[in-house]
Amino acid sequence: MARALTRIAHEILERAKGSTDVVLMGIPTRGVDLARRLAERIAAVEGGQVPVGSLDPTMYRDDLRLRPTRALEHTEEPAGGVEGKLVVLVDDVLYSGRTVRAALTALDDLGRPRNVQLAVLVDRGHRELPIRPDYIGKNLPTAQVEQVRVLVAERDGRDAVLIEREVTGSAQ
Repeated sequence: MARALTRIAHEILERAKGSTDVVLMGIPTRGVDLARRLAERIAAVEGGQVPVGSLDPTMYRDDLRLRPTRALEHTEEPAGGVEGKLVVLVDDVLYSGRTVRAALTALDDLGRPRNVQLAVLVDRGHRELPIRPDYIGKNLPTAQVEQVRVLVAERDGRDAVLIEREVTGSAQ
């Protein structure tokens, strides 16, 4: 995970030609932790601080009525806002694309960025929307019956990427 984040940080810097006007917006929960780590890596290379915020897209999801709503996380606008900035949305796992679509809509409420890019630690495929990440830590093709869980030390005590089979019913 550390190497993937370091590589993504360098790719962001290369594509943005530095860290000026770059803002990282983490999608809760683990995307926020990953955004903070990316900011640390970018600062280590560039010497300056990259603003980090969090963006909870829950209330913008198109499948809210189909799924139980989880507790809302706090949306935190980064210092200096997003207006006219290069915003990199950061998430742990990209699957259907629906969370990213909702995040793009939520981002509109904060202002009008100059450019929006997407960084994900894991791209597992199975897209339902035409969403493509700009930065990928690892392409990890999975079966529909599998789940990908990312653990981060800040929340889970360790860093790991786990592939688990979904449980569909009880064993008798």
